[in-house]
This record gives sequence, structure tokens and C-alpha cells, in this order.
Amino acid sequence: MAGHRPGTACGVQLFLCGDVMTGRGVDQILSHPGDPQLWERYVHDARGYVELAEAVSGPISRPVDPTWPWGEALRVLMAISPDVRVINLETSITQSDSVDDGKAVHYRMHPANVGCLVVARPDACVLANNHVLDFGPEGLADTLDALGGAEIPSAGAGPDIHQARRPVVLSLPGGRRVIVLAGGTSSSGIPPYWAATQWRPGVNLLPDLSDRTAGEIGEQVRRVKRDGDIVVFSVHWGSNWGYDVPAAHVEFAHRLVDQGVDIVHGHSSHHPRPIEIYRGKLILYGAGDFIDDYEGISGHEEYRDDLRLMYFPTVRPQDGQLVQLTIVPLQVYRMQLRQASTPDTAYLCDLLDRVSRPFGARVRRTGDNRLQLTG
Repeated sequence: MAGHRPGTACGVQLFLCGDVMTGRGVDQILSHPGDPQLWERYVHDARGYVELAEAVSGPISRPVDPTWPWGEALRVLMAISPDVRVINLETSITQSDSVDDGKAVHYRMHPANVGCLVVARPDACVLANNHVLDFGPEGLADTLDALGGAEIPSAGAGPDIHQARRPVVLSLPGGRRVIVLAGGTSSSGIPPYWAATQWRPGVNLLPDLSDRTAGEIGEQVRRVKRDGDIVVFSVHWGSNWGYDVPAAHVEFAHRLVDQGVDIVHGHSSHHPRPIEIYRGKLILYGAGDFIDDYEGISGHEEYRDDLRLMYFPTVRPQDGQLVQLTIVPLQVYRMQLRQASTPDTAYLCDLLDRVSRPFGARVRRTGDNRLQLTG
């Protein structure tokens, strides 16, 4: 567990981030790089993504320490010391070559590099995404084994649908609990044949975003939720680019809150999307990428996907109401996260404020070069 922070009697603080993609190029700079072979159309060696990053930012001395990709994020986590840390792990941890030929891009990290995750001390890894089965059921099994060996609980994928839907229940001092459930949608690129069934391993692939699906999640919430619990539903959905939020996503997120979910943790887009407070509950429509090997890849520069966000919501356990949301901006440089500059922080503030304003949320800068939700 991430541990209890002093002075949090008014609420429970979480750390949430978007996609953590420690495979491919990131795996190649760590101490135990796996086979660099890729099955992509244009790039056939994962080290090519390291070279792209070096071409724009300078050389990276390899191998790097397991803390390297997290960089400044680890110092921030130590300083803030949230009660619970939740990440979306969008990588298969395996040496398998059982590549899914139906996919155009595949991510895998050598199991010996799992320390790269351990250093961030995640309390839950969400696996309901479109890369965890890039190397088939064998890769998923290896991923679950690696996380289990590192004592990192996971949600959203498993050897059958019951395990894929099973929540992670995190106990905190004073009898409080945070419950993490996870699911994904086909709009994020999850193939339909990745759906876990009673007899097949896979991810918790939501069949649709209907009232019925929200109701089924609500039934699960009511079975597990006790007074004082905080429930997070982490969902991988939507396209990679753009700030528009489909009406179906908004309606589904609202239904989840109506069904007892306290935080909707959305991800899949390569950059942040709007924030909403609905009935006092936090909805992140897209947390953006957090760790990846995209540095140096051209295209979509207008979205500034080199900028990354750490979300620290504080939630009141009595009723799940959001007390405060602090956001820490970072920037990737030489495949490591560093503090964002003042101009980049101002840019992110203006951007988040503009795209979140239609949802009734406002964002402002604080004196310590961080962001806060104000409405």
C-alpha cells in the first residue's frame, strides 16, 4: 500500500494517471531489454523508438535505473504521499512471441524489468486496455504472473470473465477502503475476441455503453461497497486524438455515478481530455499518456502529447464527494518525466480550463506551478 498520509481526516487522496506503456522502446533502455523485434509496418526494431527520442532530446545512457522513466513523478509521489495509487498498465509483461497478428502495434516488457513498476508502488494496475493481450493469452498469463510476483493487484483482465471483473479492494487505516473496478470498450481498439468469457481469458470488454451495462456495473458496486468506501471505475475508451467527448461517454459516466461510482477514471487518448464534476463526483474523460516511447514521433504536435499529468483527487469517504483535485504537470525528455516549465503549465491550465468549461469545471494555476480544479 502507498501508505496513509498525515492530516487527511477530511478525505482520502488518490493518485491517478493515464497510460503507462513500459514496453517497446522503454523496455529497451532498462536493465533487461527483451527481444526488440516488432511486427509493425514501418518499424521492425524497438530500439528505433529510442533513437527517435535521442534524435530530438539527446543521448540516453543505457541501461537506465528502473526509476528513470518515472523521473520527477517519483519525487512528487513521495512529497504528496497519496493513500492509493492507480495506473493503467498498457503493456504485456512477457517474453512470448505469440504476437496477435490482428493488431498493428504491440507492446511487451521483459518480466525482469517489472521493477520499473514496483518503484512507483502502484496499489492497482488496470489491465482492461488494447495492449495487454498483444501477445495473446500466453502474454496475459505472463503479465498476471509478473504482477502477482511483484505483489501488485490488477483489475480488468484475467483467466476468465469472473476474474476480469473482480475488483481490487484496498484497505486503509480506520476501516476505510478504495475499490477499483475496470473495463474497456471497443472504441479504444480492444478487439472483440479479447473479451474474457466463462471459458476464455481476456479483458472485461464492455458490450456497450447502455443503461443495462451501467446497471450491471451498479449491481456489482452495490454488492461490494460498504459505507465509507470509495469506488473507482477505470475505463479505457475512445479515440487517441481530439478533445471532443462523445455524448455516449458523458451519459455512461453519469449513469455510473448514479449507480454508486465515486470516480470515473477514463483513459486511452494520448493527451488529456475534459474534466467534469457530476453530482459532486469526479469524471476524467481522458487522463492522457503518462509513460511511453512516443518522444520523437512526428504528427499531432498540436496536441502537445509530450506533456503529462498527475491527478491527485481528495475524496470524502462519507459520501464520495470530491474535496479537491490537484494536478501536477510534467514533460517527457529523454524518455524521462521532468517538471513542466512555467509556460507549459500555463498552456495546460488554459487548455484544461477551455475544454472542461462546457462541463462546468474550471482550472486555475497555483503558486507552486500546479493546477487545481475550481468549479
